[in-house]
Amino acid sequence: MSEISVQLKDGAVAQVPSSATVADALKKLDRDQAKHALAAKVRGEPVDLTATLDSLADRKPSIAEGYGEWARNGVWQIDPILPGGLEGLEVLRHSTAHLLAAAVLDLFPGTKLGIGPSLLEDPRYGFFYDVIAPRALTEADLPVIEKKMRDIAKRNMPYRRDEISKAEAMRIFAEREEPLKCELIDEKAGESVSVYYIDGSPFIDFCLGPHVPNTNRLRAFKLLSLAGAYWKGDAERPQMQRIYGTAFFTPEELDAWLKQREEAEKRDHRRLGRELDLFSIQEEYGQGLVFWHPKGGIVRQQMDDYLREELVKRNYSFVYTPHIAKRELWQLSGHEQNYGDSMFAPTKLEETEFRLRPMNCPMHIGIYKSQQRSYRDLPQRYAEMGTVYRAELSGTLHGLMRVRGFTVDDAHLFCTPEQIPQEIDGCVDFAYQVLKTFGFEKIKFELSVKGSDTSKLYLGEEEDWAKAESALAAALDARGIDYQRMEGEAAFYGPKIDFKIEDAIGRLWQLGTVQWDFNLPERFELEYIGEDNKPHRPVMVHRALFGSIERFFGVLIEHYAGAFPLWLAPLQVAVLPITDRINEYAGKVAQELRAAGLRVEVNVRNDKIGAKIRDAQMQKVPFMLVLGDREVEESKVAVRERTKGDIGAMSLDEFKEMARRLVESRAITNT
Repeated sequence: MSEISVQLKDGAVAQVPSSATVADALKKLDRDQAKHALAAKVRGEPVDLTATLDSLADRKPSIAEGYGEWARNGVWQIDPILPGGLEGLEVLRHSTAHLLAAAVLDLFPGTKLGIGPSLLEDPRYGFFYDVIAPRALTEADLPVIEKKMRDIAKRNMPYRRDEISKAEAMRIFAEREEPLKCELIDEKAGESVSVYYIDGSPFIDFCLGPHVPNTNRLRAFKLLSLAGAYWKGDAERPQMQRIYGTAFFTPEELDAWLKQREEAEKRDHRRLGRELDLFSIQEEYGQGLVFWHPKGGIVRQQMDDYLREELVKRNYSFVYTPHIAKRELWQLSGHEQNYGDSMFAPTKLEETEFRLRPMNCPMHIGIYKSQQRSYRDLPQRYAEMGTVYRAELSGTLHGLMRVRGFTVDDAHLFCTPEQIPQEIDGCVDFAYQVLKTFGFEKIKFELSVKGSDTSKLYLGEEEDWAKAESALAAALDARGIDYQRMEGEAAFYGPKIDFKIEDAIGRLWQLGTVQWDFNLPERFELEYIGEDNKPHRPVMVHRALFGSIERFFGVLIEHYAGAFPLWLAPLQVAVLPITDRINEYAGKVAQELRAAGLRVEVNVRNDKIGAKIRDAQMQKVPFMLVLGDREVEESKVAVRERTKGDIGAMSLDEFKEMARRLVESRAITNT
């Protein structure tokens, strides 16, 4: 029997039989890691612990992270996928999605299965499975399904992978009357197909894996909700039910997440939007279309004003462009080919077809191309609060977080290759400043690069990619910013930096981005005349800091639970006279505060002062000025802060000065 040399990274080399499983090899290398492993990477490829080494011999080693070097030395590097990391969480949640499907099949024979992925980027859920059950499932079914999942989990049932021919897989799933699985196999499978079983259950799936070794490894999960879904997101295809759940490594992690979820429900921007009269989405006008109410409009205006101030300081030019353009433009840009399903259908006028814009970039290119540019004219920095439109399916819409019409704080920079380091550094600095100003202290930066995956069709030459990735990394390194390098996550047209923030209850949100583009300058044949008096291709950078204004506003609402800092608050001061005879003085106080630029309301309703204070607290007003006879006599105001309560009496001038300082500094807290 032949042997294979195996090694943990930076560990000693061991010899194991080629017929050994990955689990056996791990035990030889490190029994403790083998005990806790959920799956493993062998020569860079994720595999099940039950896979035998000889069955992996024909798999091509990954060249990422140096695995190719190990293969050339004749040593197979094995990396256990352990609880705690994102890779482990993906294996755990995907395996739990399959456990969910097994429970549904057991309880509801005849159920047709769709897909069941893990969700690592969605703060609301951890996985889902789409099903067509013999009857419509209800929320009352979720505890029953969850109980069945726990029963299966306790029975320690193995996840088993079989490698079979495509024809055999088609036969198996056809016999099981699983047309959706047959469709997936027909579209995606090669000559051979991997299928997974949970032995002892009715579950079988077409899947690449890997999975946990057995159901007993799944101990901390919870089903969360039901939603409607269409097969492949196509409203013309079968309607399904999507069962959402989440899973963690330990019950303690699950309990902590559930508490966070409970807090998140209190902060839900859709509920607070109604209660605070900030915005609405009205069915009669259309799903996914946002109405900014006066109070929400104030917050948006503050966002716009701040960003405009900074854009002026950073020498950006403001532009305004059409929301619609000829269809040919979107064909030239590639949006129709790559994003056509997300665009609204064309409309015809006098034999010419037009489409609403899904992005702003081609419009800014139009301004750049309107005249010949010299290297002396560069960089050109165009900024626009540009509204775009996406034909999102109704099942994907979610308050302000995903809508059909939204505004992007878009900017496009056109520059020479020599100017790129400075421009990228400026974008990173700008993003850092903006997010800090709005109170986000924990910012995660990701650098998405091409990686070694040759299956993706990236544009541009290797040399250009190397320069672009190096420039983005250098901008982050120069500022001492920690970032995660995301191999294979670049856009097809270039590498990018993404900004994610952690909100007040620990959730991550994807917001702004800085993207390098090899595609559009070529498609639109952009040029500038260089010092050599010859035409050259400029570099184009896409930059958004808020991202979607609507989404950013939704995140702000949830981050602050609707209790905005003074400078952002729609209503900054509530003037509360104790009795009617104080109303005249209250009016004068309000008039002076408005003259000082503050947003003020006087509550002259015939209510007791306690009710007036409660009303202001419910509206999350930062400051309340309680006025009685003493305040009139002493020409003062009794100041009550939203969270601290009474902070004492002071003259109106003192209060104005305090409020002015807080607003001008854009302070996050009222101290």
